[in-house]
Amino acid sequence: MDHRPPMGSTKHDIAESALNRDSWKIFKIMSEFVEGFQRMARVHPSVSVFGSARLKEDNPYYILTEDISRKLSDAGFAVVSGGGPGIMEAANKGAFAGRSSSIGLNIELPNEQGGNGYQDISLTFSYFFARKVMFVKYAAAYVVMPGGFGTLDEFAEILTLVQTGKSRKIPIILMGTEFWTGLIEWFKTSLLPAGTISPEDLNLFKIIDDPQEAVDAIFSHYEGMDMDLIAGESNTLEI
Repeated sequence: MDHRPPMGSTKHDIAESALNRDSWKIFKIMSEFVEGFQRMARVHPSVSVFGSARLKEDNPYYILTEDISRKLSDAGFAVVSGGGPGIMEAANKGAFAGRSSSIGLNIELPNEQGGNGYQDISLTFSYFFARKVMFVKYAAAYVVMPGGFGTLDEFAEILTLVQTGKSRKIPIILMGTEFWTGLIEWFKTSLLPAGTISPEDLNLFKIIDDPQEAVDAIFSHYEGMDMDLIAGESNTLEI
């Protein structure tokens, strides 16, 4: 259906056309949430893994991601990535080789490569915000590999949700001391003295280098809890 206003339209006509077009988008957004909820609710427990799309197979962080994802998969966690190349591919590749599901939450972008070929379950989104909800709502933990603006966005998103109580507290693991130290030092030397974060906010995440230590940290967080209950519980994310 073409919602473009005809030639010679008034400002009122153009505004009405824009409203009509945006109103129809609601149904597309609803469909993405419904499909995402239906597919992801059956996948548990899961760990969301983030990182750069630009890193190649020979990059040490790619290899590290594949290693940790295989360990997570063999430990019983489905691994969720953005479904694209680079670190996302490494995450899906490692999980695909393991015993649990490899899941890709793909996004439609102009001039971007398609999804990687290591996905047991593949969903495709048009809207970033719908996709981001799926990363958080069903995650038992976040593993954040080195990445760019998109990775930082996801890291800041989960920190904000946990800090404000909109999400239950889950393990947030930054992999790679060398990569993340500068950012965390900035938290300590700029944000903390300025009073824009609290000292306890620095305890919301851990920096880890060893894949097995990361897996152990996730299990340690849930020590004493029934893993079947963790598996069946979605995040208390309010959207």
